[in-house]
Amino acid sequence: MDQAEQDVVTASVILPEPVWRAREAAHQARVATWTEPHLRRRADNEAHPVMDFLFTYYSHRPARLLRWHPGVGVVLAGDAARERLAWRGYLETPEGVTLDPAEFTDARRRTVEFVRALLAATAGREPRLACFGLHEWAMVYRLEPEQVRHSARRLRLGSEGTDEVVETQNIRCSHYDAYRFFTPDAVPRNTLRPTRDAQVANEQPGCLHAGMDLYKWAYKLDPFVPSELIADCFALAAEIREMDMRASPYDLAELGYAPIAIETPAGRAEYAALQAEFARRGAPLRRRLIDVCDALLAWAGPPVAA
Repeated sequence: MDQAEQDVVTASVILPEPVWRAREAAHQARVATWTEPHLRRRADNEAHPVMDFLFTYYSHRPARLLRWHPGVGVVLAGDAARERLAWRGYLETPEGVTLDPAEFTDARRRTVEFVRALLAATAGREPRLACFGLHEWAMVYRLEPEQVRHSARRLRLGSEGTDEVVETQNIRCSHYDAYRFFTPDAVPRNTLRPTRDAQVANEQPGCLHAGMDLYKWAYKLDPFVPSELIADCFALAAEIREMDMRASPYDLAELGYAPIAIETPAGRAEYAALQAEFARRGAPLRRRLIDVCDALLAWAGPPVAA
């Protein structure tokens, strides 16, 4: 647990203005390495099949990612902190500006409780490493070229070769938000039938989408979670997304992404090794998010009686 999360878990901490300003500037500089290229591409109406996902599928806008929050249990001292009173969720105290417990509504509490339950259940399972990224192949199975999501990018093996991979491999996708994008012909080829209601029961830490989704669960807690943790989760999601698309059926060599040829034994071995490494790296982030959820529930106290 880093200092930002320690502040959340412990009693109220007062940060002098130079200290919190430095943390804010460091966060903004870090995330600008992702947001600025995205905003330039968007202004030029230029699609990016790998990185756009992090700003379109995930709903946290670049401006929100750039905005720094210290998390609960932290008071920002100094006159500059009063600028945050124009933001929803902050109030002024004699010591400075801090997050307002009144903003932690019952709906927020339910979100935190769900996120904690999902993350704890996922953390308690062994990673499964035999899916080989076939969800991306199942999303284009038997589609006409113009129907393919990234139709500007050719399929490495062509339509027939891509379909053959789907037909000759076992598809074991456990993640509902990947499975729901399968083509109708690919759905019955999945050995599992994940549903939204069974998400807590199905999620497992080897899944690349579960690793990327740590970013989603972090920003769902915004502004009550330290922004440094959101950025850590985004950084992991960006790396996982790159691997996910390298293992996809698309030819992205022109963009500098060497393929992971999961249609071959060597490619599947490479995929499983990288998948295991991402599961290992996601585990401490999942634990940190669970700790923050526990701290939030303790900070907010029991729900108000109806």
